[in-house]
Amino acid sequence: MAIFGKKEEKGKDNAPAKKDEKPAKKETKKKSTKKKADAPVKDKKAKKPTSDAGARLTKAPGRIIISPLITEKAVQMTVNNVYVFEVAMDATKNDIKNAIRALYKVSPRKVNTVRRAPRKFVSRFRNRRGTKKGAKKAYVYLNKGEKIDLA
Repeated sequence: MAIFGKKEEKGKDNAPAKKDEKPAKKETKKKSTKKKADAPVKDKKAKKPTSDAGARLTKAPGRIIISPLITEKAVQMTVNNVYVFEVAMDATKNDIKNAIRALYKVSPRKVNTVRRAPRKFVSRFRNRRGTKKGAKKAYVYLNKGEKIDLA
């Protein structure tokens, strides 16, 4: 009887194989033992030259600080020595601190960053759709007595 393309042959025992019998091994190709030309080996313990990471700038300060944000909220925050800047998306807090030191000659007490995600919008004119570009803002806190002249 043929079910799903399989035929049973008469005279063959369909019983499972005994434990003593091992299945036949397939022949495998032997790998060649020839060695390839020795490639230069990198020293894993080699260290990069260290320097004062806090003092050096990894990027140009003008590329990190895009522009100061002049909004109602930002102007009110300047009374408390907090200044708001638009910064590059890949800028870190240390990069921002070093750029502020280089551009404005003041030392920030701390820096907080906020990422503004890109969002979709519908324009009022002709019902066109678009996306608003995302950005990154930095809130720079200064010590008392220090000021940045943004005018």
